[in-house]
Amino acid sequence: MIPELGNFALILAMLLALVQGTLPIIGAARGIPSWIALARPVTQGHFVFIAIAFGCLAYSFVNNDFSVLNVASNSNSDLPVHFRFAATWGSHEGSLLLWVTMLAGWSVAVSVFSRQLPDDMVARVLGVLGLVSAGFLLFLLFTSNPFDRLLPAAIEGNDLNPLLQDPGMVMHPPMLYMGYVGFSVAFAFAIAALLNGQLDAAWARWSRPWTVVAWIFLTIGIMGGSWWAYYELGWGGWWFWDPVENASFMPWLVGTALIHSLAVTEKRGSFKSWTVLLAITAFSLSLLGTFLVRSGVLTSVHAFATDPARGIFILVYLSLVVGCSLTLFAWRASKVGLGGNFEIVSRETTLLANNVLLLVAAGSVLLGTLYPLLIDALDLGKISVGPPYFEAVFVPLMAPAIFLIGLGPIARWKKASLPALAVLMRWAFVVSLVAAGIMPFIMGEWKPMVSFGLLLAFWVIASIFVSISHRLRNGGEGGLFTRLAKQPRGYYGMHCAHLGIAVFIIGVTLVNGYETEKDVRMEVGSTVTLKEYTFQFNGTKSVTGPNYNASQGQVEVFREGKKVSELQPEKRTYTASGMPMTEAAVDMGLLRDLYVALGEPLENGAWIVRVYHKPFVNWIWLGCMLMALGGALAASDRRYRLAIGKKSRNKAASGPVAPETADIPAGSMVTNSVILSEEGGKV
Repeated sequence: MIPELGNFALILAMLLALVQGTLPIIGAARGIPSWIALARPVTQGHFVFIAIAFGCLAYSFVNNDFSVLNVASNSNSDLPVHFRFAATWGSHEGSLLLWVTMLAGWSVAVSVFSRQLPDDMVARVLGVLGLVSAGFLLFLLFTSNPFDRLLPAAIEGNDLNPLLQDPGMVMHPPMLYMGYVGFSVAFAFAIAALLNGQLDAAWARWSRPWTVVAWIFLTIGIMGGSWWAYYELGWGGWWFWDPVENASFMPWLVGTALIHSLAVTEKRGSFKSWTVLLAITAFSLSLLGTFLVRSGVLTSVHAFATDPARGIFILVYLSLVVGCSLTLFAWRASKVGLGGNFEIVSRETTLLANNVLLLVAAGSVLLGTLYPLLIDALDLGKISVGPPYFEAVFVPLMAPAIFLIGLGPIARWKKASLPALAVLMRWAFVVSLVAAGIMPFIMGEWKPMVSFGLLLAFWVIASIFVSISHRLRNGGEGGLFTRLAKQPRGYYGMHCAHLGIAVFIIGVTLVNGYETEKDVRMEVGSTVTLKEYTFQFNGTKSVTGPNYNASQGQVEVFREGKKVSELQPEKRTYTASGMPMTEAAVDMGLLRDLYVALGEPLENGAWIVRVYHKPFVNWIWLGCMLMALGGALAASDRRYRLAIGKKSRNKAASGPVAPETADIPAGSMVTNSVILSEEGGKV
């Protein structure tokens, strides 16, 4: 009965999505207030029914209802309850249901938190989101129904893929999907502005907060997936340029460009066409990632579907979304305008150059991801595009982009002086050059690529200090701490995110340059030395988990004769599937990780053991956390209050950016037409 209830809720949700995607848009076009007013309640009803459907599927998993094909294929009665719940989105069908649930959640958030916007604009935005949701619900109901029955019911389930039986599985997909789907809001605002024929600063001002929040979630999701791969797969790697990793990375790159482009459109009235195209591209890449994962064209732990019909449906849907969006853009292009003018040396130029580099980088990743698929589809053979291609193409594109991160925040809008910039930044360059030259010697060996990577990282860090110092010197009266306290959170958020990029670069550079590993045969009592650490293998013991049996290694780690850690890597065999899994053991530290994984058992109690010493590897995820924190600081900027009446809101919606907003830092967010301080006065 519960699965039938969930299926019925999906049908009702699809019908409401069709209403949400048609009547409000028609009402906004024809000026029918009653149809416009339908947008919010229909959106909220749509969310309620999708939430009911998701709850029914989760209930079926938690209660081992093996009469549901999806449950029988992806769960088992021995599976711990928290993994049974996570298995709800561990299948192709469940992950798509999670997708539409997230999309409905974003739509409700727009309906609730956009009451200060003109009703016709909100109706168009929610209408576009309804059309997007309707497409996915049709896909779910007709090709990937999560509630299909299995008759007669199975006595026992097949089990969840052991790779996915990990705490990271509980959080990684929801965070990733929140980011993926969140870009649909920026897309919807762009399409709504095109439908309205009014691509001024207002739509960018309204869209930007949603884009930043989506970017935060996507950053956390990618970070979580990288960390999961690091400790779960037993290879010691944190990024493999897997096609599905690339599918999430491409929207992140374009989303990063979109955030900065929205800031310029909002504040200076420039980049209008470019910003719209970025909004369309970011969401289109999210849909492309869905096609790659769900179509069965990829072989990956992330890829679920194997039915070609599903891939064709998503490909047609992707073509419709992209084709209609670009057609609408071309139709309205004459209304977009050229935007504000600026000199070749200006903040606008640095942001535009950075945007172009990010977009080209995303294009290079897209080419490396799709080219093997195209060659295979044309029956021209099978090729593999791996890390050598991506590192050879991607890194040279990112180097100038990182250099521009240091210049952008300190350059003036519209027109800057190159000599003045050189004077301001000279000490930042000198300090970063000296630090990058010395650091490799501290690590024990000078390597040119390590020094170059550190130069870029220290350049960003030094430029942050220069930017803050310059702002404080021109920040009015008061002491140092008074002037620091006067700076908005958005300003600190921008620099926190940039600091995160620098920390990330340091982690990547040092772990790639100085990590060491050994893959050795170890008998009971034997040792192996890596750097200044000695690993002693003391054999294995048998352990039993809730749904697996394992051989647990006993490895003691010594430094200068003193025991510093005891690691217990495992080689598991899951009872339901019989699938073996390697569970690495990691001794984490701020400056290094010690990583041990069991390979294959040998005679006389010996094992193949892999040991790694990874310097600064945790700085990779620390950098990602700082980036997300920077976005959160910008999102929580207390200057931005919704404090204007409905009439003035509608008037302000079509007006230019308030002059007071012209110098708001690139890392901040704006959610209303007039920026008000805590006391109610203009900033």
